[in-house]
Amino acid sequence: MQPIAIAGPGAADLAAALVDRLDGRTAVVNGAGGERGVLDGADESDEATDGGVAVESPADRTDADAEVTLAASGEWTGRGRVDGLDDLLDGFAPDHDYLVAVGDSRLRVPTVLLGADADPEDVPGTVIAAADGPEGVDLDRLVADLDAAEPWITRETLVRRVEASADADRAGAVATFTGRVRARDAPGDDRTTHLAFEKYEGVAAERMDAIASELTERDGVFDVRMHHRTGVIEAGEDIVFVVVLAGHRREAFRTVEDGIDRLKDEVPIFKKEATEAEEFWVHRRD
Repeated sequence: MQPIAIAGPGAADLAAALVDRLDGRTAVVNGAGGERGVLDGADESDEATDGGVAVESPADRTDADAEVTLAASGEWTGRGRVDGLDDLLDGFAPDHDYLVAVGDSRLRVPTVLLGADADPEDVPGTVIAAADGPEGVDLDRLVADLDAAEPWITRETLVRRVEASADADRAGAVATFTGRVRARDAPGDDRTTHLAFEKYEGVAAERMDAIASELTERDGVFDVRMHHRTGVIEAGEDIVFVVVLAGHRREAFRTVEDGIDRLKDEVPIFKKEATEAEEFWVHRRD
């Protein structure tokens, strides 16, 4: 799923114009301030009230709709994680091609800033367009830049992809690994607040693809998918996923372990750790 945030005067107008240009299933969430929104394809009668946002429920829910309230009180950490919105992105990602967050620039996603006083330094995501108003944004370029941005990938997304593989009817196992930000190694350690990941553009993706292809050549392994998130990731949040489709559990487990080991050893992704006391690049520390 490709998410984008649009903030500032005229954000709703630009979002409406952008949604018309997007080719795929699109979720629209109107941001933290008591506004309401309806997902693309949702029934107007399903709108939530009392400051909520009407959303379609994930596939594993049985109710027809679910209400999501984005707190106007500003419950979010200093690095930009809005309370509940990362989970919202995770929930939409498997079933939607795009998510447009209107009126909130605190997400770590590609962002459009509108308004003469907008400050890119206040935005945790990458600013892919800025203008005084919606009329100053080139929609064709915005769509192209959005499609070229890093997507929001989840473990469930990768599981669905391997389960759709041509050899899925021969598979008896799906094994997954999820790496997350550990707050402490030991009880007395300074708490890690977040990690920041940087990668060599293109090279990291090519190396992950090569590793996945090599692992897929093993006997009994039918599909391997990997994804490593970049940017600022906070304590308790997911960093990296490895998903393996295989004939049996032994080759599935073995391939998952080898996959994450090779990703950490061979893929050029660099980690900066921030604790309550200091910041440091992990690969440069003695």
